[in-house]
Amino acid sequence: MRWIAAALLVSANVACAPTQVLTGTVRPAIAPSDVVIYSAAPPSFEQIAFLSASSKSVFTIGGQRSIDKLVRRLRTRAAKLGANGLILEDFSDEQTTSLGTGLGSDSYTHNANISLGVGGVVGVFKKTGYGRAIYVRRD
Repeated sequence: MRWIAAALLVSANVACAPTQVLTGTVRPAIAPSDVVIYSAAPPSFEQIAFLSASSKSVFTIGGQRSIDKLVRRLRTRAAKLGANGLILEDFSDEQTTSLGTGLGSDSYTHNANISLGVGGVVGVFKKTGYGRAIYVRRD
C-alpha cells in the first residue's frame, strides 16, 4: 500500500513539473530582472530553450495575477539558463479536479414530509504558460 501511495505522489509531482527543452547554448545565469519580455520575436536572436510553467488555483481559472505569476516563473527559469530574453508563446487553462459533497435530511410526521438538501462543488484549475528563452546580442 505504501508503494502505491509513493508512486501516486511521484507521478502527481512529475505531472505538475515545469518542462524545459534545451535547443541552444546555455550561458551563465543572470538576474531575472535583466530578462526582457517579448510578445513577438525580435529581429535577431539565438534560441536557448522551450519553457513551460504551471500554477493551480481553486474556484476560478485565475486572472491577471495568475498570468503574472507564470511570467515571473518563466522569467526566473530563463535567467538561470543565461537567456536575456523571453518570448511569451501561449497560456492555457485546464480544470484538473472537481471536489463535491452533498448533505440531505428528511423529516416525516403523520401528515407532513419535509426534505432538505445542500450540495457544493469546488473546481481546481491549472494555468500553464509557454515561452522561448532566447539570447539577443546587444551590440
